[in-house]
Amino acid sequence: MSILFNILVFLHIVGAAMIVGYWIATLKTPTVHPRQRDGAFLQLLTGIAMMGIFPLLPDADPNYFKLGVKFAIGVAVGVLAVIGSRKVKKGEPVSTGLAHGVGGLALINIAIATLWN
Repeated sequence: MSILFNILVFLHIVGAAMIVGYWIATLKTPTVHPRQRDGAFLQLLTGIAMMGIFPLLPDADPNYFKLGVKFAIGVAVGVLAVIGSRKVKKGEPVSTGLAHGVGGLALINIAIATLWN
């Protein structure tokens, strides 16, 4: 079970890299890239799967409040990424706040994951 959990953690980090990487790459002309939406979905799916596996791991003591906060922020990132990618697909401009909301909230989620004990 721990091998599956580690694979999910790896994919979760890849999702974060997709969101934040494209955000940093487009800082000068903020937009939402479709891969940011994909990264948000990957983060949500792997996060939910990891929450389901936690009780099965030996010596696991998950902080469900922290995980709930991360989930709420992840849903917000996903919603903003979908809105932004739909605007891009229609050829409409993406507001700076929307673009920075996707990347900034994802960065906050990474900080919560790593700094909150």
